[in-house]
Amino acid sequence: MKIATLQLAPKLGDLQGNIEKANGLLKSNKLGSAGAATPDILVLPEMALTGYNFPSLEAVKPYLEPVGGGPSASWARETAKRLKCKVCRLRKPPQSTDQTTYYNSLLVVDERGEVIHNYRKSFLYYTDETWAAEGQVERGFKELAIQEQQVATSFGICMDINPYKFEAPFDKWEFASRVLDSKTQLVILSMAWLTLLSREELDALKYKPEMDTFNYWLQRFWPLLQKRMKHEIDIDGKTGSPKKVVIVFANRAGEEPPADETKSEARYAGTSAIIAVTQKPRSGSEQDSESSDDEELPFDVKILCWDLLGAAEEGVCFADTTADPKMVFAIKKSK
Repeated sequence: MKIATLQLAPKLGDLQGNIEKANGLLKSNKLGSAGAATPDILVLPEMALTGYNFPSLEAVKPYLEPVGGGPSASWARETAKRLKCKVCRLRKPPQSTDQTTYYNSLLVVDERGEVIHNYRKSFLYYTDETWAAEGQVERGFKELAIQEQQVATSFGICMDINPYKFEAPFDKWEFASRVLDSKTQLVILSMAWLTLLSREELDALKYKPEMDTFNYWLQRFWPLLQKRMKHEIDIDGKTGSPKKVVIVFANRAGEEPPADETKSEARYAGTSAIIAVTQKPRSGSEQDSESSDDEELPFDVKILCWDLLGAAEEGVCFADTTADPKMVFAIKKSK
């Protein structure tokens, strides 16, 4: 499968300017050009076309859209048809008939430009809480038809991978546990993940990833390193060993004004990545398929990374999951 993410630094409230920037980055990276690799799916960061750090409902209202409607949805449909791929992009839409309840949502459109899924963020950041209601985690799973295969896909938006409200135990791993239980093959995360780095520190990194952020993201998927993956066929149609779950971290870059005078500027970590966690039973340790789901099995675990963008970089993160990864990380075994 070919997967792309678009990492950009949108300007808050500049919808048309952000659309033009997105189109320019896709063009400069030759997505959709003759002879260039065309993705099966394109994932945008959270609020990629509007900006994220709106201070109130009144501030965000001009950018709210009904499901499948509005300029950003039109952009997604047109881009999906042009690239002949699925497009996942974040939006701030009204979802109820009385227009009084709003959700931070992830819209998925197919190659024909038709809406096929709409996931609502279930763990809200304080900025979301000024205008949005919580979604249902049950909406975070769908099978996507890609390359004549049904791909079990889990969706999340930024904070969803954290312990719920930071009140749940850190090691409950709610999101990652749902990935395993649903036999997910592909995880799509659309993010506006912040960093504590200063502007100068981000500028110094620019084309280098913010590794503290990247390592934390990996940590939130710890169960995939410890418990048996339950799916039989991976996203490339392969069976047997090793098994893998592909994870797409689609984050944004740049900075935005503070939501109010008590806050500082919002700076984002970039570092978009497309990885896979793989499990391969060690020689002689293959266990019966009826083994307990809770039983930790003696796997050799590796993390494959096809692409990893810098903290302040704008561009396309791309992976062909049938090709060799650029980097492979092994898990150090404890003694």
